[in-house]
Amino acid sequence: MRFFPTWRLSLSHALLSMLLVAGTAVAADGTPNAASPVHPSSMQQRPGHAAIASANFLATNAGLEVLAHGGNAFDAAIAVASTLSVVEPESSGIGGGFMAVLHRAKDGHDVFIDAREAAPAAVDRKAYLNADGSPNRDTALKGPLSAGIPGEPAGLVLIAKRYGRLPLQQSLAPAIRIARDGFKPDSRLRNAIAEEQKDLQRWPASVAKYLPNGKSPVEGAIWRDPDQARTLELIAAHGDDGFYRGETANKLVTAVRAAGGNWTLADLASYKAKERTPIIVNYRGYRIVTAPPPSSGGVAIAEILNILAGFDLSKMDQVQRVHYIVEAMRRAFRDHNDYLGDPDFVKMPLDMLLSPFYADGLRQGILPDKATPSSMLPRAEAAEPGMHTTHFSIIDADGNMAAVTSTVNYTMGSTFVAEGTGVLLNDEMDDFALVPNKPNVYGLLGSAANAPEGGKRMLSSMSPSIVIGADRTAVIGSPGGSTIITQVLEGILHFIDGESAQQIAAHKRFHHQYMPDEVMVEQGTFDPVTSEALTKMGYTLKQRESWGFMNVVTWDRKTNKLDAASDPRRPSGLGKVQ
Repeated sequence: MRFFPTWRLSLSHALLSMLLVAGTAVAADGTPNAASPVHPSSMQQRPGHAAIASANFLATNAGLEVLAHGGNAFDAAIAVASTLSVVEPESSGIGGGFMAVLHRAKDGHDVFIDAREAAPAAVDRKAYLNADGSPNRDTALKGPLSAGIPGEPAGLVLIAKRYGRLPLQQSLAPAIRIARDGFKPDSRLRNAIAEEQKDLQRWPASVAKYLPNGKSPVEGAIWRDPDQARTLELIAAHGDDGFYRGETANKLVTAVRAAGGNWTLADLASYKAKERTPIIVNYRGYRIVTAPPPSSGGVAIAEILNILAGFDLSKMDQVQRVHYIVEAMRRAFRDHNDYLGDPDFVKMPLDMLLSPFYADGLRQGILPDKATPSSMLPRAEAAEPGMHTTHFSIIDADGNMAAVTSTVNYTMGSTFVAEGTGVLLNDEMDDFALVPNKPNVYGLLGSAANAPEGGKRMLSSMSPSIVIGADRTAVIGSPGGSTIITQVLEGILHFIDGESAQQIAAHKRFHHQYMPDEVMVEQGTFDPVTSEALTKMGYTLKQRESWGFMNVVTWDRKTNKLDAASDPRRPSGLGKVQ
């Protein structure tokens, strides 16, 4: 049956109802609600050892330390995330949020943790507009108006309560110790501070934290963060109340409002991290567990895999393989722009978007020898993809797994530190569609589904994922703004093709996000012959610097071997097997 003879989205309600499939679990083999090829409850084997891959060696070692003290993968995730807040603030922290896919080995339970930031109740879209109605990038990206209510502290507390073995004090201990005793900032952090120095200088507490003596830390210097240590200690002692109420909450609201922001104590007190049902898609005998909205990543990955299920990529040369992957990306990002948002505020046609029948119709619109122009929306120019998010992957000795992607959005978030807290606030308000069909900093377009409202969570590209096959498992994710989705997709495809963690993390990358209508290509991805052939098919190839910071852990259950790899593009990362 062919419900969608073209790639257009003019659907009647009657036709939409014909496409409904139950829940968010879909099969990419063309069968709605087909049983998963590998169900996690059948995985009785345990590795007997553990592996962690993160963006910083101090964070990886913090996670291993917690495992050595009897913690599981979820306790280790708390240790890694909180340590990254201290040593990698340019990318993530307790002033931001995260999304995580967790797999519990004892019963095969998969869950998505939504610790995404939320808009304050007093959000006013006019505050993010210039006089001519265009987006005001300064208020959207810098200072307290750019910051959503942080979700990371609540998410860490939720994980500790429901999935961890250790008390929160023990899981947060490495981060508290490092913040109090000090560490040597790596080149990425020093460069980020230097890059954002002009904006950091606008806020006295930011200067005090990041620009002591008026300049960024020098190589080899010991940097201490006593205010953040104190904030982490309060979270360790009091859980949610240590951040969202009491001393820290009062300091946050006082600082934000004094600098022109609109947070209230009620905004903080009402924030809750949430458990959601992950998206599950079957592809070539593998079960992919990935992120649902307010992430757009899992929906896009599932839609792309459903489209690709109708092709045998293994029998194609590179040109044809790239052609079909790009065309699937193009269509998924078009839907990303039109439909997705916070599921607590927006009714989304997920049953349609995740249906293999819908993918079947999209597939019919792909010509075998010609690119499809992206012409439905006005052209938008994308910014360079950012590294301003972080991802880590964990498998513990019992087979518990954590794929966690955390962010403050752009480099150094809002650049605003709330005085007395050590908390660098995010600038996630820019991830809303502040002006419909106008691009955000990553060039992504949005509709009313992602418009800002009080308490609403902005759409994200974060795509933490777990891939389970008959003999091999992978925990995977990456930073990179809108390119997160395509990086994780390509990583999944490489893993299914049999590649190692190191090969997956190191692979050259390409990306298409519908608008602008160009294929972003990392230098060295294609040889001249392939580039010429793709150009003749109608593609515009645009060279970009390398992007992403993928961290992958794999488990070969035939040999019971764990492997951990951190992206070689960034030498400060560490993938380690314990």
